[in-house]
Amino acid sequence: MISDAAVYRLGKQLYHADTCEPLRRGVECGEVELVARVRGTYPGEPLGPNDVPEVRTVGYWDAPQDQGWGLDWHRNEGIELTFVAQGKVAFAVDDQEFLLGRGDLTITRPWQLHRVGNPNVGACRLYFLILDVGVRRPNQEWTWPEWLVLSPSDEQSLTRNLSHNEQPVWHAGDEVAEYFDRLGAATASYDERKGDSRLKLYINGLFLSLSEMLQGEKPPLNPSLSSSCRTVELFLSTIGEHLDEDWSLDSMASACGLGKSRFSEHCTQLTNMSPNEYLSKRRIESATELLRTQPSLSITDVAFRVGFNSSQYFATVFRTHMGCTPRAFRVQFEQTPVR
Repeated sequence: MISDAAVYRLGKQLYHADTCEPLRRGVECGEVELVARVRGTYPGEPLGPNDVPEVRTVGYWDAPQDQGWGLDWHRNEGIELTFVAQGKVAFAVDDQEFLLGRGDLTITRPWQLHRVGNPNVGACRLYFLILDVGVRRPNQEWTWPEWLVLSPSDEQSLTRNLSHNEQPVWHAGDEVAEYFDRLGAATASYDERKGDSRLKLYINGLFLSLSEMLQGEKPPLNPSLSSSCRTVELFLSTIGEHLDEDWSLDSMASACGLGKSRFSEHCTQLTNMSPNEYLSKRRIESATELLRTQPSLSITDVAFRVGFNSSQYFATVFRTHMGCTPRAFRVQFEQTPVR
């Protein structure tokens, strides 16, 4: 079980579960009704310490009108299901944008960056469930709760359909809708002194319905989506958010849960560069943007912001990539007349 505080680590960067702070503020000011049972930092009432331990949050919100808040880009530490029972709400995952309506179901994996609202949430009733299945990266093994009573074949099929397919939005049938409704009612009436039988019952029913829905839909499956290469691809796509880390080959490989040789092999296949070459390229790209757009930053500040430990080494690497010093590069833009 993951701790309530940390989700996973990239180098020195510690990722935390999304706290849904805008939703919390919306509840406090009376904009939206929230019915939720939670663990960790999510808004809602706590679950009993031994009840459905893999559940991070379960319940629904009811927004009777367009809201003044939204949930900006974030990740969660479990598989997240949401279901729109009424109204409409904007949703985005990775580079895809959707306007969800009644009957739409979202499935978001822990590594997928997503957003609810654009920027604010519309009037809607939205059910949600986040279940921790022990994965943070695509190549890790899914571990379902012991209290999930799917047959081995159904469990294997569900795991395969969720890990080999990253389609984020589906239109669900009446059975899925019914289980979300029952789960919402069980959350509203939950009493930790009486245990978690109804939560377990309806979560089991929901995942059985989900498994049957996906088997019926027969989505195209791509085993490479659960491969170590996919993990490296996702890591490389987000390293620009953490360029100021003191990255080494060891720490980059460790962030992906891989050995140095395997990580380097995948990086070369994906970028045609070694890990250190790719890291330098991304740092210089970020540095050129800062030099162009933030003239008040000193060269040393730019160097530190993109992960170099000294301005001298930064200048050397910059000249290798750009053919001039950082100062000369900046001067070119300072002397270019604005049209």
